Amino acid sequence: MFKKVMVHTKRSIKFIVLFMISTFLIVGAIAFLYKPTYSVYIEGEAIGYTENKAELQHKINDYIENGEEENGSIAFVQVANLPNYKLCLLKKNIVPNDEEIFEKVKEQGITYYRYYAIVDNEEEKLYVSSFDEAEKVVNGLKEKNSSNIEKIAIVEKYEESMQDLVTWEEAVSKLYTAPVKTVNVAKKGTTGNVNTSLTTSGGKADIGISLMRPISGVISSRFGVRSNIRKSSHTGLDIAASTGTPIAAAASGTVTFSGRKGSYGNMLVITHGNGVQTYYAHCSALYVTAGTQVSQGQTIGAVGSTGNSTGPHLHLEVRVNGVAYNPQNYVY
Repeated sequence: MFKKVMVHTKRSIKFIVLFMISTFLIVGAIAFLYKPTYSVYIEGEAIGYTENKAELQHKINDYIENGEEENGSIAFVQVANLPNYKLCLLKKNIVPNDEEIFEKVKEQGITYYRYYAIVDNEEEKLYVSSFDEAEKVVNGLKEKNSSNIEKIAIVEKYEESMQDLVTWEEAVSKLYTAPVKTVNVAKKGTTGNVNTSLTTSGGKADIGISLMRPISGVISSRFGVRSNIRKSSHTGLDIAASTGTPIAAAASGTVTFSGRKGSYGNMLVITHGNGVQTYYAHCSALYVTAGTQVSQGQTIGAVGSTGNSTGPHLHLEVRVNGVAYNPQNYVY
């Protein structure tokens, strides 16, 4: 019985040894003839082999993020189908084709460029390479007091084709528009007296007429005492709007002043009868002269920043017998 067990054990050992030797020989033969690698597929189609999947994919990712052109305006490259990888054994005499695979990926690539459009009145005018350049254009136009500054905007663009770019200095030069000059300002001999006294009333006078808004805008300074300016009295209402915004007559009447008036800048006064007058100050342009009859809603001037003004707006006054009343009692 013992002998039988020994014989059986020896046979098992021989079998194990033979199996190990065979496995070693097979593995050695495979290692001698083949090498581990990756087969590469795009949309299920085999396009080649790579030994270093990580390196190849890193190259593809860098291409997608930056493109291959030495152009700082490239935003990204869109690739429709990225490669898939499967581990396999490849005969050692077959050479991996990483460059061919990369070229296959590039064939799908669509390059998108990033640049910035300078828009004037919602129309693209010029293009610059960066947001920093675009901001310099806007600031340059502000410093030169360009009349179109309120209509200038920046739009970031992503397109397949690149536009011709200009420097910010060129853009400022081409987009600059001289400030609107006063036109049709009253000649010497302007009729009527302009009462610019600081006499105000907190009440509401019965003016006997209905006023309309001369412009639409944001109220930037209200009627009454300005505590931050030596307790001075603000005799009107300031309505902020873009330079050049048309100003309408609040009511029909006769223009009794049209011209320059100290801190008011370019100003119009319309007399409506019964001692009622409306004042329109800081205008960039005056379109009617003294003595002109105007109807309610008629364009009489344009918003500006002439005289003592920190920005484009309309200074509107309502006076009754020379006393200034709060325009918000009648409009806005």
